[in-house]
Amino acid sequence: MTTKPRFKLGSHLVPGLAAVALFGVMAAVFLQTSFGDAAGFPEGANITASIGYAMFNLDFGAVSGEGFLVAFLIMAVALDVALDGAVHLAKRDDETSFVDAAASSARDAVTGDRAARTDGGRNRDDTEGEQ
Repeated sequence: MTTKPRFKLGSHLVPGLAAVALFGVMAAVFLQTSFGDAAGFPEGANITASIGYAMFNLDFGAVSGEGFLVAFLIMAVALDVALDGAVHLAKRDDETSFVDAAASSARDAVTGDRAARTDGGRNRDDTEGEQ
């Protein structure tokens, strides 16, 4: 015989109720806030284009100000270094390049060999006799 599911009341509901209350407060604040005019931008200016022009220190937009070209280049170099580091960490120790590692992973997927093993790289057949 099956029974109906029952709603269990208790103190474990407090975090959920707090989250719902916080959502209600945040929704009320966002719905009642008026942002007004964009500060520093003339009426009818394309804000996105103006920010882009200001970032590269170009005077084509409606807003001219300090340029952020150096900050943009530093971020670009930092992201490039992070990407290179990720590729370097993705390389296998026994192979020479990331392309070789990717090719062997694809070859293992086609042949049915496990590409990722949690047992230190040994095949399942190697550990059957060990206990």
